Amino acid sequence: MKQRNQFQVRNFKNLDLRSSEETAGKIISGYFIVFNSETELYEGCFEEVSQEITKELDLSDVRALINHDTGKVLGRTKAGTLTLKADKKGIYGEITVNEADTEAMNLYSRVQRGDVDQCSFGFNILDEEMEQKDDGTYKFTIKAIELFEVSVVTFPAYADTAVEARSKQIEGMKKRELLAHKAQVEEKLNGIKTTYFE
Repeated sequence: MKQRNQFQVRNFKNLDLRSSEETAGKIISGYFIVFNSETELYEGCFEEVSQEITKELDLSDVRALINHDTGKVLGRTKAGTLTLKADKKGIYGEITVNEADTEAMNLYSRVQRGDVDQCSFGFNILDEEMEQKDDGTYKFTIKAIELFEVSVVTFPAYADTAVEARSKQIEGMKKRELLAHKAQVEEKLNGIKTTYFE
C-alpha cells in the first residue's frame, strides 16, 4: 500500500539515549528508530517499522532537533555533526554537541542526569502494509520512509495526526469491505431470484 506524502512523527520510549565524553567533544547517542517494535497507536490499531526501510533510506541530509523544533538544531548529517547508521536493532545516531550552543549544552546536561532519555523521528511514509488480524485488530508495517529529522524529546507521544490518519485508513477499509460484502449479497440475491423465476 502506497501512502501519500504527509509529515509523520513517531516516538520510542525507554531508549538507550546517553551522553558521552569518552571521545573528543560531547556526544549524545541512541536509537532514534527501533525496528520490529510493535506500538499501539490506539485500542485495536498497531504499527511497527520494518527493517526494510533501510533498503532505500537516504541519510545524507537529516537534522537532529530538540523536541522537533526546527529552530533548535543539534546536528546535521550533511555537516558531519550527526551520524546515523542502521543495524539489526534500528537506526542508531550520534550527535556531536556544539559546546558554544547554550540550548545544546543544557540538553546534554539533562541527558547526562537522566532527565531526558527518549527519541523520536519525523518522516513521510513511502510504502507500508496494512493487515487485519483474526482478532479484529489492525497492524500497519512501515516499509519505506523519507526521513527528515530525528529528535531528542522530553515527552514522546504519537502525534494526533498519526492516530487520526490511521483511524481514517481503517474506516476506509471497513467501508470498502462493507461495500464488497453488499455487492456479494446482491449478487447472490439476484442469482437466487433469477434461479427462482426460471
